Amino acid sequence: MDVMSAIMGRRSVRRFKPLPVEPEKIETLKDALIWAPSAGNLQSRFFYFVYNDEVKKKLAASALGQKSIVEAPVVIVGCADLTVGDYYRERGIDLYCIQDLSCSIENMMLAAHALGLGSVWVGAFDEVAVAEILNLPRHLRPLAMVPAGYPAETPRPPRRMAPEEAIIEIR
Repeated sequence: MDVMSAIMGRRSVRRFKPLPVEPEKIETLKDALIWAPSAGNLQSRFFYFVYNDEVKKKLAASALGQKSIVEAPVVIVGCADLTVGDYYRERGIDLYCIQDLSCSIENMMLAAHALGLGSVWVGAFDEVAVAEILNLPRHLRPLAMVPAGYPAETPRPPRRMAPEEAIIEIR
């Protein structure tokens, strides 16, 4: 699948088939995360792949009861690594690690789509609760949960802004 097909074809999938994701596909998702660009190549992001049903139930409870978190065979929790502040100070903590994580998650979601998997970016959750559930060290801030697996739905494409509504060219 070419990049533009992946970008234009990817959808937020919230319902999953009860099928495991093959290990080789999981490895591809991991590669997509790791090969994303990062500020200063500091790679200020860290990921948890959660397969355990009890942990997924707790994560769902921290996320307004979103069923996709329990239903998906794997949930990837993306964390910003705040130690980037040691190098980039406040800008690293307030921006660069968030950008690093965002690039990684988008890479992974596009790779998932290319592999025939569905995913959804979940941002509505209690960060403190997730940190406790996963026993995160203090330098990791959970910013994204991504349930992933084989889609049990095919969402329609949402309306997109026309380029002239979102882009200004300055020449």
